Amino acid sequence: MTTKEQVYENLREAGLEPELVQALVDLAISEDLMGGSDVTSLATIPETQVSELDLVTRSSGVIAGIDIAALVFLSISDNKIAVEKCVTDGATVNSKTCLLTVKGQTIDLLAAERTALNFLGHLSGIATTTNKWVKEIAGTNSQIRDTRKTTPGLRLLEKYAVKAGGGTNHRMSLNDQALIKDNHIIAAGSIKKAVEKVRDKFPEIEFEIEVDNLTQLDEALAANAQLILLDNFALDDLKKAVGIVNKKAKLEASGGLTLENARKIAETGVDFLAVGALTHSAPVLDIGGDLRTVR
Repeated sequence: MTTKEQVYENLREAGLEPELVQALVDLAISEDLMGGSDVTSLATIPETQVSELDLVTRSSGVIAGIDIAALVFLSISDNKIAVEKCVTDGATVNSKTCLLTVKGQTIDLLAAERTALNFLGHLSGIATTTNKWVKEIAGTNSQIRDTRKTTPGLRLLEKYAVKAGGGTNHRMSLNDQALIKDNHIIAAGSIKKAVEKVRDKFPEIEFEIEVDNLTQLDEALAANAQLILLDNFALDDLKKAVGIVNKKAKLEASGGLTLENARKIAETGVDFLAVGALTHSAPVLDIGGDLRTVR
């Protein structure tokens, strides 16, 4: 059986801060109970009744958030809830697959069920969507990468789900790396001036430059950019950009990307495809709870 200490260790190994995840779980539980209790369960279920609850997929997908769902059940009350994980994050599963089995007082299980499913379905949906993109460009040298278009407060978990689906992470915060975008260039006066200001203020930090055309690409190369974001480039211009850069910098394609054109874009030779839809538009993976009473 899984304990809270084991869940914490699993989260650390996955690069997630247990205290932050616990805070998110506590907030979600508090949001559902609003300082009160599950009035429906208290009215209809004997307090001493014990049940088992299986979290089961209703459709196929890639799983992310098993330990977070487990943490919800382990945090719902002082009563002991036994938790048994059936799969691990990153697993590709079919429908009718048991992901997690919990045993305890029925009232506690049902109080935690929706919160656990909300985390698990949302994160698994992101992992599943990411995996579709990853498979679409398989065999190329490109990688699928996320953006900062995340749900406020859930970025750490959502970017973790992207990795579970086989994608890679861009910067976690504005403090990780400088990304000189069009508005920064306008404010600074030029790409050259923007880069000079970044180097002067933060000489050790890596920086990326967003460019809108091949002329700006030349300016970014002249500024010795380590990474260049090609924003809304047509396919032919992407190919030209790859030839011009000739591996002097990493290239990231952004804007107008779909599953239908992802492979053609990857085949141009860019290093990354920046896909905001991984986090801002991923559908929830359909997962439900199946309850059976024990005594």
